[in-house]
Amino acid sequence: MKLDNLLMKVEDGILTITINREEKLNALNKRTVKELEKAIMDAQKQKEVKAIIITGAGQKSFVSGADIKEFMGLTKQQGKALAKAGQIALQKIETCTKPVLAAINGYALGGGCELAMACHLRIASDNAKFGQPEVNLGLIAGYGGTQRLIQYIGKTKATEMHMSGAIINANEALSLGLVNYVVPQNELLTKSNELLQTIISKSPIAVSGVIKAVNAYFEPRIDGFAKELEEFSKCFTKNDFKEGVAAFLEKRKPDFYKK
Repeated sequence: MKLDNLLMKVEDGILTITINREEKLNALNKRTVKELEKAIMDAQKQKEVKAIIITGAGQKSFVSGADIKEFMGLTKQQGKALAKAGQIALQKIETCTKPVLAAINGYALGGGCELAMACHLRIASDNAKFGQPEVNLGLIAGYGGTQRLIQYIGKTKATEMHMSGAIINANEALSLGLVNYVVPQNELLTKSNELLQTIISKSPIAVSGVIKAVNAYFEPRIDGFAKELEEFSKCFTKNDFKEGVAAFLEKRKPDFYKK
């Protein structure tokens, strides 16, 4: 698939995916959702990619929401199909075995907030805004937002935000636990890269295990504690564990990527 709406750059093991629809405030149309899904799936197969940043073009918007023009005239079944495609794409991000970080450079509303929440980590610029304002359109969140917002900020506040359509700023998002850090706009990508460089210096097998075990906590059909045991014990069979222990005992920095 030719990527029309994404810019891709790999540097120092980190793939930066920029949603490049600045004139539309980086709104998620169907094409962009499909491109994101493909980009994530491809990145999982690329050895040179160890972590992923998703951000938006410009300094005003991460993703302002879904492209509402595509909602006009949809039947119930067509609306369901559109939301299902969005849920599948975002689930691919959430279950990606490489760390995915949302660098939120402005508005993260509706589908944009949902996209940010599907990422494993979130760093916001100080001008960022968050919300699920779908009720203003007679809708509810359809890309998983009703489920994920509860996970991050709890049922009480999440229900209020979904029902009221309220928009919160970056500092409130930080206080609620929705984002990991808030930084000035010009430091956003630097901070994002710094955090991911710290993470990818660790065992990729262990990092992948963390992602799977944490996700399992929220999967009702999976025993999260059992998944944690599985991923923990699996580490003992890998060279990463041997290298990590050897480096600790030898008082040196581990090299998890050595041949």
